[in-house]
This record gives sequence, C-alpha cells and structure tokens, in this order.
Amino acid sequence: MEQLSLPAFSYKLKESDGKTFIYDAVRRKWLVLTPEEWVRQHLLHFLHAYLQYPKPLMSVERGTRYNRLQKRTDICVYGGDGKVLLLVECKAPTVPISTQTVQQAAVYNQTIKAPYLLLSNGHHHYCWRVAEDGVSLEPLAELPPFDQLKKDGVR
Repeated sequence: MEQLSLPAFSYKLKESDGKTFIYDAVRRKWLVLTPEEWVRQHLLHFLHAYLQYPKPLMSVERGTRYNRLQKRTDICVYGGDGKVLLLVECKAPTVPISTQTVQQAAVYNQTIKAPYLLLSNGHHHYCWRVAEDGVSLEPLAELPPFDQLKKDGVR
C-alpha cells in the first residue's frame, strides 16, 4: 500500500486465499486490506495515538438509515453520553475530496447530528465544525484532541 500523509504505525497483516488482511484493533478482527481500509486504519491509529480518542468510544462502519436507505458511516466517535461527536468519512487515496464527498458526509450527518466532520483520503484531510444551524460547516485548521472535542461538542 502507498505511503499516506498520516503517521506510520505498527500494523498486522496476514495473507489468506490470495488476499491481504489487516487487523483492526478497534473492531478486533481481520479485514480485507483495500485502499479505503488502509486510510481508515491509519485514521483510527492517528485519532487514538495522537489525539487521545478512546478506542471504546469509536465505532467503525456503523449502519445508519437515511431516507429509508441503509448507509454505513466509516468512523463515529462518541462522547461519554452516547452521542456522536465526530463523523469521519474515509476515501481511497485515489479518490479526491470533492464537493460531492463533502455532501455525502453532510447528508449522513443529518441523521447522526455530530458536531464535527472529518473527511480524508489519506493525503488530504478536511475537518469542520457543524454550525448551530445544523447545516453550515465551519472549516477548522486541524482536528481537536478528544478532550477539546468533547468539551466543544456539547450543545
């Protein structure tokens, strides 16, 4: 897999039936290593190791409903109260972060109502705080550490 603009970490890989698998320490299982999964695993590591996001408060590929359609969110980070603080949408490194990908995350967030959004393709990362109107996005220079996110995310 290609080098990303996220810190490297010690990951576990295995081969089986001609496929490469990576161990997900949050879900505690082996997953097929796709380009999007490579980005997701790097982000999980970054959130936990560098920004002190607790693994037990992270949910990966959570199912959610939007207009009767079943969708999956890449990563949700919860506060201690069970509410989602951060919604993360991961894309493969070759997928540009565009207006369409931002819209996808914003649409998911209409149901989830997280106060923060993060989009990443492993090379480019964009973070927003959702404005009080619940729709407008305020760009952030960087994603806050968990304690700050938790304190600021209370509405």
